[in-house]
Amino acid sequence: MKQRAERVVVAMSGGVDSSVAAALLVRAGYDVVGMMMRLWSDPAQGGAAHNRCCTPTQMSDARRIADQLGIPFYALDTQDVFRDVVVQAFIDGHRSGDTPNPCLECNRRIRFEWLMQHALALDADYLATGHYARLARGPRGEWLLKRGVDHNKDQSYVLSVLGQTQLARVMFPVGDYPKARVRELAAELGLGVASRQDSQDLCFLGAGDYRDFLRLRAPDVMQPGPIVAASGEVLGEHGGLANYTIGQRKGLGLSHHEPLYVLATNPMRNALIVGTRDQLGRDFLRAKGVNWVSGAPPDSRFRAQVKIRYRAQPQPADIVITSADSFETRFDEPQRDITPGQAAVVYADDTCLGGGRIARFAGET
Repeated sequence: MKQRAERVVVAMSGGVDSSVAAALLVRAGYDVVGMMMRLWSDPAQGGAAHNRCCTPTQMSDARRIADQLGIPFYALDTQDVFRDVVVQAFIDGHRSGDTPNPCLECNRRIRFEWLMQHALALDADYLATGHYARLARGPRGEWLLKRGVDHNKDQSYVLSVLGQTQLARVMFPVGDYPKARVRELAAELGLGVASRQDSQDLCFLGAGDYRDFLRLRAPDVMQPGPIVAASGEVLGEHGGLANYTIGQRKGLGLSHHEPLYVLATNPMRNALIVGTRDQLGRDFLRAKGVNWVSGAPPDSRFRAQVKIRYRAQPQPADIVITSADSFETRFDEPQRDITPGQAAVVYADDTCLGGGRIARFAGET
């Protein structure tokens, strides 16, 4: 009796990465199914706007690629769950004074939970995506999450929320290739998306930006308040804490004898804390809500590298585990943009160990 080919559901977007991922899996002999999520977009942002991850053109391209590859294609209405989970978490994060990264929650709750459940309901063995990351086995047989070969495109940062259950069921077919080679493969395979630009910015904002979105959907986070020097002196008034990020210099509207930067925000006082360049940066952070990819940290204290933003470079640091879901980090050098709400993601060379949400200091709440 002939054994059936393993079934892989590919999360398609109409872009080059997921299209090449699907094509590579078909070429490898898997039973491939294409699946695309129709995500929520704010209808008030630019009129009849569409989520930037699933415009009608992208949906049409994904369906065309699936037809070209000879695989089934399904579109899933994910709008309600995406709005209730990802968009609401984005709003709630700003209400608490944080600067959240919606991609983390999307990967945690939508792509590798909600979509994976739908994939498994189709009797799939795996869910594949176009992420630039790799998988390997550790010394005890555990799954390791590795950085993509192309470090400029590496997406392990936003995949740090995954654990062993998910990694046992996922595939990242393009993670072993540089982005330039993925585009070449798309052209060689005749997929017609080789020159498609990568998506940018927050996908659900339509034609607007996050400030416009928050003014409409959460006007309470855009209330004016004091701009305060680190010394406590009130220097002016801000237009809403959500308008500012740590390290920002421009747009403060202040006249001062030397440049001032955003050092922190204090949501309890609705205050924006500013200071000089010499005052900018810290060598310490606390992370909460931590996920360890292997299920546990490597030790109670260890050396590692830590990324504090998606585009940041990993920096050497000492890690101290403080509870089951928290750790503290002491960097070798001060880091300028440690921002509450972003993720602190821990690496051992090319292996992503896990990460957690950067928490506020007591004086910032």
